[in-house]
Amino acid sequence: MPTALSRRRSTRHAARLAALALLLGVTQAPLAQTQAASQLADDAALARTVAQRVTGDRSGACLAVAVVRAETVKTAHVCADPTQVSRITGRKAFEIGSVSKTMTAALLATELEAGRLTLDTPLAALLPADTVVPQFQDKPIRLQDVVTHRSGLPALPSRMPHANPFDPYATLDTQALLGSLADVKLTAAPGTEFLYSNFASMVLSWGLAHHTKQAFPQLLQERLLTPLNMADTFVGAPPPGVTSVAGHESTSQSAMPWNFADDMAGVGGVRSTLDDMVRYVRGQLGDGPPELTAALTRTQQPLTTTAPPMGMNWMIAQVGAHTVQAHEGATGGFSSFVGLDRQQGVGVVILSDTSWVNLGGVSPLGLHLLAPDAVALDKPRRVVDTPAEMLESLPGSYVMDGGLIVTIVRQGKQLAIQAANQPAFVLGYDDAGDFYPLGFDARLDPESTNGRQGFVWHQGGAALAVRRVDTPQ
Repeated sequence: MPTALSRRRSTRHAARLAALALLLGVTQAPLAQTQAASQLADDAALARTVAQRVTGDRSGACLAVAVVRAETVKTAHVCADPTQVSRITGRKAFEIGSVSKTMTAALLATELEAGRLTLDTPLAALLPADTVVPQFQDKPIRLQDVVTHRSGLPALPSRMPHANPFDPYATLDTQALLGSLADVKLTAAPGTEFLYSNFASMVLSWGLAHHTKQAFPQLLQERLLTPLNMADTFVGAPPPGVTSVAGHESTSQSAMPWNFADDMAGVGGVRSTLDDMVRYVRGQLGDGPPELTAALTRTQQPLTTTAPPMGMNWMIAQVGAHTVQAHEGATGGFSSFVGLDRQQGVGVVILSDTSWVNLGGVSPLGLHLLAPDAVALDKPRRVVDTPAEMLESLPGSYVMDGGLIVTIVRQGKQLAIQAANQPAFVLGYDDAGDFYPLGFDARLDPESTNGRQGFVWHQGGAALAVRRVDTPQ
């Protein structure tokens, strides 16, 4: 049309432009309204899917969710109790937990792209010269071993203080972190055995800060957040206008925020909003500055030949016909998920103000949104009455792995659990067939082996087998 108009006389040209402007004024509004209506429909469809999973769930959880593609972003804010949705809308920041590790991997990848480090660089090269770092038969722990969780380092540092189990990392300092390395005796060569290690990830986070001579929050800001316009993502205090969401346990009780020393925050100390995490996923899908895109793409490439397959702090899984890179996060009061399907050009973000660690996490929902043809949508866990047969069969004495004796007793139409020298806790029951203490975050999964009643106790990410030691009445 502009080419045709350019051949008109000037007076007719002006008249046509005026008419065109008038026409656009008439037609663009309906077009914009149509696009807005389409976006609302897409968002509503996503909200319905999330609501099918969470409405009425006993956790009381709220979820902020996004499905990200090159041309579209669908978002939804959904709560188990729909009246609570305001607690997660707006510029609200969530603890993203171990999803922070993918950001730490991105920072490492910028050093790899610049040629200042390689994946074969020993972890010790990032630390002070007098740090004692374990080896196995002269084989050092490499950076690749750390970002694939094959370093051989245990889950947590041996010298980690246990001052507050509700904010477990807050008092861990550099001396205890690096000193704990000297306490480790590796039992296998680094790179050979998978063992998920927050300890190793904290050392890498601290080591990158030491290596670059920048505090971790500043390094994160300069290398990742600013290039991706993630102005509402932070370590420590929130920026102006951003409010930190209050976290909850899966019993709906309030949870303390988790705090980390700045240079160890790469293990799980980043907080972010849904909008910023959408920007992060866009960056992971290739929408960012070329240098950063190269680094982010590098983190997603497979590095291991043994299970589980991993990139740099990305878990890699074949989900039906989909190859997915994903990472889940959890703190005392939050859960998160970021998943990517690069071939389909889609990513998913889930941020929850509730810890789902004892409920199987939010990754099943995330994988369903990424691959609905391969992963079914779970149902909410709703509170129901304890079945009569459970009231009869479960009471008795049990022993946990490690020797702790626990007793289950009947209290009217409910059961209660009590460990030796501890108070009794009433157990609720949900329609997934699990019990849960009303006073703290855990789950009891009944099971029977060879006709003998037992259960699995889920707490803090651990699953302990519990066997009966008395004779049922």
